[in-house]
Amino acid sequence: MFKTVLVANRGEIARRVLRACRALGVRSVAVYSEADAGWPHVTDADEAVLIGPAPARESYLNIERILEAARATRAEAIHPGYGFLSENWQFARACEEAGIAFIGPPWAVIRQMGEKVAARRLMATAGVPVVPGSDAPVKDLDEAQSTARAMGYPVMLKASGGGGGIGMARANDAGQLAQAFPTAQRRAQAAFGLADLYLERYLEEARHVEVQLFGDRDGAVVHLHERECSIQRRHQKLVEESPAPGLAPAVKLRLTAAAVAGATAVGYVNAGTMEFLVDRAGGFYFLEMNTRLQVEHPVTEEVTGLDLVQAQLRIAAGESLPWRQEEIRQRGAAIECRIYAEDPARNFMPSPGTITTLRLPGGEGIRVECGVAVGLAVSVHYDPLLAKLIARGQDREEALARMRQALAEFSVEGVKTTLPFLRAVVASERFTRGQVHTQLVEQGAFNG
Repeated sequence: MFKTVLVANRGEIARRVLRACRALGVRSVAVYSEADAGWPHVTDADEAVLIGPAPARESYLNIERILEAARATRAEAIHPGYGFLSENWQFARACEEAGIAFIGPPWAVIRQMGEKVAARRLMATAGVPVVPGSDAPVKDLDEAQSTARAMGYPVMLKASGGGGGIGMARANDAGQLAQAFPTAQRRAQAAFGLADLYLERYLEEARHVEVQLFGDRDGAVVHLHERECSIQRRHQKLVEESPAPGLAPAVKLRLTAAAVAGATAVGYVNAGTMEFLVDRAGGFYFLEMNTRLQVEHPVTEEVTGLDLVQAQLRIAAGESLPWRQEEIRQRGAAIECRIYAEDPARNFMPSPGTITTLRLPGGEGIRVECGVAVGLAVSVHYDPLLAKLIARGQDREEALARMRQALAEFSVEGVKTTLPFLRAVVASERFTRGQVHTQLVEQGAFNG
């Protein structure tokens, strides 16, 4: 095991990784920007290093400054968390060249799966169903429109170089596609340094179901079951749960087998997630692979009883997978709600400000992953995720009852948050029945 690990992130995920380091007796190093001095992740670590001003490109996205911090603190490994540099293959390669372990998959795999069109081809070759779409990036609007005509509207315009909902736009007709194309290009270029776009057929009222995976250097790959992630805004998740409610056992069996086959085909190592769309008939289609730990990993931990972050550290240190597939079982149910500093009444626009009140819920089956504290300013420079609330129960009904109570007890003042919206979601008849799909939020299903 490593003696010292540097966590190249901030907020709740940095605190989560630091906690895993403590559990394994590993010395930890935090990095922070000038805006994050005094934040909980800074004080949680054994050592902390200032890496630059508030803008992420000058701090959390600055590869050389992070590597300098690792060298100065004699860190043997870097955990990237999620976001920032976590899926940046140049960063993973720079770590390797510096003789520092990157806690994640090999840089070549990150590069391979990060290029979405190439990833689609790879998965199709491995026998994994993919959403019907273009086989290569479209060169310009004319090609996009001819491809869309052949495919049939509605279509989804996507960035070839990344995910997370950035550069994505739905078009119901040629006019909407013409309007969306230049905006999607600009956003893709700004976020990923690559303006290439491709098209996929838009699946109406599909579910977003993903499979947690782990691989090791011996070539073994296992799945840790599925998560339902259909409650989204702007193609980004708000509520996740495991098991996926109402997913037919036969569909789940095929889905998890396809995910393992896809990961095996690319030589996957460490934690990763295969994301799929599941249509109303039970057909499923590969969306993308996230080559990192997911925000929603706690729901998998709660239903399997396994610590995913400790497993990441062990596998990165050269150990084999700590579990066999038959040992990984789902027990009970877990639901996660993401609490963002966003205003649901203003289309979930970010709500920066200073936190004046913070009351966290507790009790049986309740887990809170929180990255903030009273008196801290929520910056415009970073993702506005404040905390994640996870409720576990013997079954979904108990987990949902605990989540409703915990959301009622959760209080944040000083900034607008998604709490009122989340309370409406878990109180709704639709969510209670588990009848969800990715369009519910935009359809106004939880607006009262």
